[in-house]
Amino acid sequence: MKLTVLGCSGSVPGPDSPASSYLVSAAGFNLVLDLGSGALGALQRYLSVPEIGAIGLSHLHPDHCMDLCGLYVAAKYSPSSPFPRIPVFGPPGTAGRMALAYDLPEDPGMEEELEFHTWQEIQQIGPFTVRTTPMVHPVPAYAIRVEYGNKSLAYSGDTGPNDGLIELARGADLLLCEAALRDDDPNNPPDLHMTPADAGEHAKRAGVKRLVITHVPPWFNRDTQGQGARRTYSGDVQVAAPDMTFDI
Repeated sequence: MKLTVLGCSGSVPGPDSPASSYLVSAAGFNLVLDLGSGALGALQRYLSVPEIGAIGLSHLHPDHCMDLCGLYVAAKYSPSSPFPRIPVFGPPGTAGRMALAYDLPEDPGMEEELEFHTWQEIQQIGPFTVRTTPMVHPVPAYAIRVEYGNKSLAYSGDTGPNDGLIELARGADLLLCEAALRDDDPNNPPDLHMTPADAGEHAKRAGVKRLVITHVPPWFNRDTQGQGARRTYSGDVQVAAPDMTFDI
């Protein structure tokens, strides 16, 4: 598998990065994990819209899904349209939420361009086996594990600390984990996001081979967040940046 970071800015797009979006490719199939604000433009540096095999949404906060509106427009009005509907996997109610976001009637909403599916515990998406488990966040949110052959990638989405992420990421070759809060900040809200130390601790307990810190808001320093994760995880720690690639 190849992982390409399209956007990694936490909570809002930043001056040098769109919000969350990650491209996972193998065997000629392209799976996009999240399509947050600004990410569709970055995606088109790598793929044309018809080359998207499927999209998986960790949750329905705008910094993880809102560029689905732009994708709908491209799929509907591009000179090359119509082309086969793009499968979109997400939490319950994704189709209705996205129709509302673009002020469309719920029927048909975006259903003529996009094919919506609700996450199951396990599903086959192209060549990938994809597993999900609920996370701790103010809205329904899921961590996602993508497996291809004997390789695996785990993505936290947005979450507070929880054992479910540790179990989903168990033994993964790479854990892409959010660290949107600062370590040792007494005002950190509970059950919302993780600190770098939390991310490192989860990686250590899950026994992952590599940790990539992501979802750092533009008001924090990405390198500082990476240093925080290294205090609790002794393995390979890298910090996501736009256009970074990882071979898994």
